Amino acid sequence: MLVRDAMSTVVLTIGPAHTLRQAARLMSARRVGAAVVLDPDTYGLGILTERDILVSLGLGQNPDLETAGTHTTTDVVFATPSWTLEDAADAMSHGGFRHLVVVDGNEPAGIVSVRDIIRCWAPGRRAATTATMAG
Repeated sequence: MLVRDAMSTVVLTIGPAHTLRQAARLMSARRVGAAVVLDPDTYGLGILTERDILVSLGLGQNPDLETAGTHTTTDVVFATPSWTLEDAADAMSHGGFRHLVVVDGNEPAGIVSVRDIIRCWAPGRRAATTATMAG
């Protein structure tokens, strides 16, 4: 199975000037754990995750003053739609993160998360386990 089969094609994009509170509200409303941060003036594409927001709050920083740009990860591992889910899971495992921005050319095409991969793998694994137990 490929990343294109698991990824969400509805990508929340925000700018670096969004506050962490604004980002958290948008992520919560869309029920996503990450937002792509687009900043064409500097680094291009980055990612802001719920973990980034949690770390900031844990440090006592004010979510109304802290901006997405300050907390964006710019050293992003990008996937392509043609990666296998095994490739994506391996990249996440080795990198210690739970989301991959999927790019097609230079444009964000989607996001794939650990949860997306599990959703794809779980039904097949349950069927295989059930077949093994029945045999």
